[in-house]
Amino acid sequence: METLDDVVHADPEILSGTPVFVGTRVPVRNLIDYLAAGDSLDEFLDAFPSVRRDQAVAALEYALDALLVAGARSPR
Repeated sequence: METLDDVVHADPEILSGTPVFVGTRVPVRNLIDYLAAGDSLDEFLDAFPSVRRDQAVAALEYALDALLVAGARSPR
């Protein structure tokens, strides 16, 4: 599995530091927005061909891991 730094990059010189997929100027937020709107991963990848499927899947896996860790730490 790639590290997060292999998948997502934030640089003040690229879109004012907005996290983007490495090697692109595509914000990771675009992937979340597409999925939230009911679009498929394939539709996202068709719209942003500079993003590789493995990058998109890895970003989603990291997001899921972060949510699971946050959920494990929250008091219920």
